Amino acid sequence: MTSTTTLLADPALEHLERHSTPRTLLRPATEDDLPRLVELNDAAVPAVPVTPVDEMRALVDVASLAVVAADTADPDEPLGFLLALDPGAGYSSENYDWFEERGLDHLYVDRIVIGEGARDRGVGRQLYRTVFDAARTAQRDVVTCEVNLDPPNHGSLRFHDRLGFAQHGQQLTKSGTVLVAKLAASVA
Repeated sequence: MTSTTTLLADPALEHLERHSTPRTLLRPATEDDLPRLVELNDAAVPAVPVTPVDEMRALVDVASLAVVAADTADPDEPLGFLLALDPGAGYSSENYDWFEERGLDHLYVDRIVIGEGARDRGVGRQLYRTVFDAARTAQRDVVTCEVNLDPPNHGSLRFHDRLGFAQHGQQLTKSGTVLVAKLAASVA
């Protein structure tokens, strides 16, 4: 992967342009973004796990959708990002595996992270519009994800509820230290 390599399949590119706004640009993640993605990610713990740069690179490589949100005035500086995976992606995580074991035709959001200074600007909603468009294009039935119940992530639960996600189960993860809600939303 070179520093300018795009980490996003071509059919999804049209969704990025459609959901960018005058203030926020959506673009494919690149190798150069990885240090900032790790910084944003690790600032969001415990909502997401600490992820070293080599693990983030591997995750972005397996993702079918790796999208960065950036301010149009500084498009090289990510404000947030989203990583989503298709079924059968060859990715092993207890959360992803839970959905895979149920045989869902889904686009799985592994993580969505919005930096502190970019929250309440609609960035998360923009990223999810791209996910739902990509899921429709791929003719998936649902978009899936998980959100922490314990330790609680009330803001994320409210956000996903507003987007139409409903709980389809719960799972203890991280050796029984984290309880997550398994969420799904129809792409129809």
